[in-house]
Amino acid sequence: MTVTVYLEVHDPALPAEVTALPWERWFRTWMAMVEPTQGKVYELTLRLTTDAAIQALNQQYRDRDTPTDVLAFATRDGALPLPLGEPEYLGDIIISGDTARRQAAESGHTLSIEIAWLACHGLLHLLGWDHPDEAELARMLTQQAQCLEAVGLTPPAALQ
Repeated sequence: MTVTVYLEVHDPALPAEVTALPWERWFRTWMAMVEPTQGKVYELTLRLTTDAAIQALNQQYRDRDTPTDVLAFATRDGALPLPLGEPEYLGDIIISGDTARRQAAESGHTLSIEIAWLACHGLLHLLGWDHPDEAELARMLTQQAQCLEAVGLTPPAALQ
């Protein structure tokens, strides 16, 4: 399985340690756990941005005039299967660095862990997961915790 991550950094305050994380390896590991398929090729965009930018998107697409931590815009429609080796573009994950910094500080863990947590959450949304109720949210958070552990990160107990 191949996963290409198009990283877009639109938050100049993000430290290099976050932008230099092994995103492709992490997404490949997470995809193998959640949707194990041999020979598939995936692509997605991970955009790290600001509260102002994510608030504009949240207003435009969700009619919520407030910043949020992560948005996911899936492109998967399942209409026709792609030939083996042809990349499937999963969609875009947008994370607010401003909100991630606040949440990491409030929860007492690193910014890298917070952004990885949000990136995994966004990936699950791209793959069709949702959390309309507490049971589905708990299932999703459990999967996120397992995904972070699989790449050597310890998800904070407060997030699980």
